[in-house]
Amino acid sequence: MRAVVYTESGDSSVLELVEREAPEPGPGEVRVRIVRAGVNPTDWKFRAGGMGELAFPEIVPGQDGAGDVDAVGPGVTDLAVGDRVWTMLAQHTRPGGTAQELVVLPVANVAKLPDAASYDLGASLGVPAVTAHRALTTSEDGPDRLAPGALDGTTVLVAGGAGAVGNAAIQLARWAGATVISTVSSDEKAALARAAGAHHVVNYRDGDTAAAIRDLAPEGVDLVVEVAPAQNLRLDLGVIRPRATIAIYANNGGDEVTLSVRETFSTNARFQWVLLYTVGQEALRAAAEDVNAAVADGAYGVGDEHGLPLHHYPLERTAEAHAAVEDGAVGKVLISL
Repeated sequence: MRAVVYTESGDSSVLELVEREAPEPGPGEVRVRIVRAGVNPTDWKFRAGGMGELAFPEIVPGQDGAGDVDAVGPGVTDLAVGDRVWTMLAQHTRPGGTAQELVVLPVANVAKLPDAASYDLGASLGVPAVTAHRALTTSEDGPDRLAPGALDGTTVLVAGGAGAVGNAAIQLARWAGATVISTVSSDEKAALARAAGAHHVVNYRDGDTAAAIRDLAPEGVDLVVEVAPAQNLRLDLGVIRPRATIAIYANNGGDEVTLSVRETFSTNARFQWVLLYTVGQEALRAAAEDVNAAVADGAYGVGDEHGLPLHHYPLERTAEAHAAVEDGAVGKVLISL
């Protein structure tokens, strides 16, 4: 089988297309024939060495993918050969991710793909959708599961609504009944956030962003899905209501934040850090179930009409796909196998 690997940290040029023996599934595992693989920022950050030394001598990148179950190991009863599936954290704690034709995974890292969903959609779930689900379900006064009506009466502010996680947060929050405000940096990105379902979009490069958000939510927002805390935290603190949650899932724009203790006391706010690698299996499984429900309802999609343009690369051009994500491609980068 064909696989893309790297054996040292570096830029995308360290990625190499090779031939490898197909792995066999063990107890509690399935083998998935990948049709589409998703590329996320975490993939290039690991490859570039931003997460420390390589954990394995040779790594196949890729946490997200979609395809068909090709073989099942002993003890597997919930999945069968031929099932259409999508993956979560495929390369976490393992050397083999989704940038290869066949990948073996524990059943806990695989979810069935709803019948009407494309492989493009399946490969775009994983990191973005599960991250967004976690960000939307950790509030003190909010639900721990998403479904229609779960966020009724809630106002959600999504920073960077044109990004993959921002797009997922808008779609899931809208499906669950929230009023969604999104901040963006351009008219092009505003159109994408609206296509995703945002009720209101604020261009933070135009005028007083906090005042614009306060006009839309006079009592303050209940939940912020934050991608750039170093840049946005003062804004967030200025627009939240008491006991709101600021869910932070990335460090775009800087690695450090400064808090005024006195100013922050008065908010009774919760700062929720979101990283999928340590959320635990219960949270991952709940997210997979709820995301699948949204997909089955037709409330979650990809492509221009859903505010997430798709960019396809063949497996042999995986290095270009990584470089595109690293350079800030707007939309979702996918690898076609």
